[in-house]
Amino acid sequence: MNQPEISESFNLVNNFKICTQLQYNGQLIIKNNKGVQWTFYYRLGRLVWATGGTHPFSRWRRQMAQHCPQIDVEKMRFRSEDIAINYWDYNLLEILYKRQKIQREQIQAITENTIAELLFDLALELDFTSITCLRSQEVVLNTAMSFTNADISIKEMQESWDNWKKAGLANISPNLAPVLRRSQQLEQVVSQSVYKNFVALINGRSTLRELAMRMKQDTMPVVRSLLPYILKGIIELVEVPDLPLLVNEVNNSLPRQPTNKTTPQIKNEPLIACVDDSPLVCNLLEKIITTHGLRFIKVLDPVQALPILIHNKPDLIFLDLVMPVASGYEICTQLRRIPAFANTPVIILTSSDGLVDRVRAKVVGSTDFMSKPIVAERVMNMVRKYLSIQEVTGMKKAPLEVYG
Repeated sequence: MNQPEISESFNLVNNFKICTQLQYNGQLIIKNNKGVQWTFYYRLGRLVWATGGTHPFSRWRRQMAQHCPQIDVEKMRFRSEDIAINYWDYNLLEILYKRQKIQREQIQAITENTIAELLFDLALELDFTSITCLRSQEVVLNTAMSFTNADISIKEMQESWDNWKKAGLANISPNLAPVLRRSQQLEQVVSQSVYKNFVALINGRSTLRELAMRMKQDTMPVVRSLLPYILKGIIELVEVPDLPLLVNEVNNSLPRQPTNKTTPQIKNEPLIACVDDSPLVCNLLEKIITTHGLRFIKVLDPVQALPILIHNKPDLIFLDLVMPVASGYEICTQLRRIPAFANTPVIILTSSDGLVDRVRAKVVGSTDFMSKPIVAERVMNMVRKYLSIQEVTGMKKAPLEVYG
């Protein structure tokens, strides 16, 4: 049973207290008006895990690097089914524990720090967006490996948030990445050694939290030390996309079908992917693509786009421009950083046809641009333009136009 509780002036603390008082079992799901979701998992009124937010993969990497230094996450390869669930991060910890790669004490530390980080991000959200809460009594973590007192975690969050505001950082998210914009001005006001450190560290790729970890310091003093340069415009804070974990590659061929004259064989045909949060658009593209005898996969959740694409390695990708959490620009940028996708055709889908969108799409490495509504003839012309295909015989022709 789900119990929605929606309020523009949502009281975050009271909702956590209610779960404690009820000795709640299940999930406390929190969303903002931008589509970002945080999920807190409860057992008997105590927190056992938390996930979600804007950088779940980066957060897991940081926690592992800090508390499990014996494991090099970048050398690990994961099965797609291990990271395809909402609590994938907890699932990976459980797998590593069962394989005796990490200890329960390490899991406890990661759990407490993850919960604290997500609670802090929620405190920041409350000042800028409205929040919606949903309690779901579905219990998905049957074997909790760590128990955290929610009341203590909330109190610590409030203290951290108060200190953050007192330091003049209320408008700054630790999930933003600093980038050096005025290097000449900086060089005039700091020593040469400090300047070299700034150039090396302030590169627009590492978030403030990641930067603090690399410097082996707490996040707040690091951000506070950068604040004067941020206020002067020497340093700019920018959003960066999350980079998913790598998964094992598998054979992408479809299951073999019995050979006969009436069933077309499409197992070796090109694989086309569509990343779009609209089920209608994905379904329309699927109809067009499969009608012409090609293989197709759809990705409705932009957060899961990169792991799914890495797992399946499509030959061409249709990528929606405007999606919650991760935009088409961000996903395309990350794809081009992966050698396997350096030359994969990426077609940006958009409801507008503006020059600015076209220029920016090219800057992030897209191959081409296609405006909506979806028209079957344009879709197939785009596929033929970038792939060498021969339509499978026995397929019926697609309608000329399909709108979505």
